[in-house]
Amino acid sequence: MKEKFITEKLKKGTNWKWLQHASDKDIDYRDIPPTNAKFWEGASVATRPKTHLSIRLDSDIVAYFKKRGVGYQTRINEVLRAYLKAHGEPTPPVSVVRTIKKTRKKKK
Repeated sequence: MKEKFITEKLKKGTNWKWLQHASDKDIDYRDIPPTNAKFWEGASVATRPKTHLSIRLDSDIVAYFKKRGVGYQTRINEVLRAYLKAHGEPTPPVSVVRTIKKTRKKKK
């Protein structure tokens, strides 16, 4: 990929159509340092508590989310959360599920 092409696209804003069809090899990683286990030490995995329930949705709604693959229930949840946010509802805080600890060196 040519530097000039990337620079022109950045000036105009995000080219979402190009980005959707770009592959990993098209991504310029030069300004992103690689990570290792030490980088992630102390990072936390956070989530909100979930409630299991049975809900009836129109078939086309379910088909729309399912055809996008794994995680369709999460995407439905995100749409509902966006609706709440758009209507001024406060977002509950997330709970820390676990914290990544230091990696231990294996004994030889």
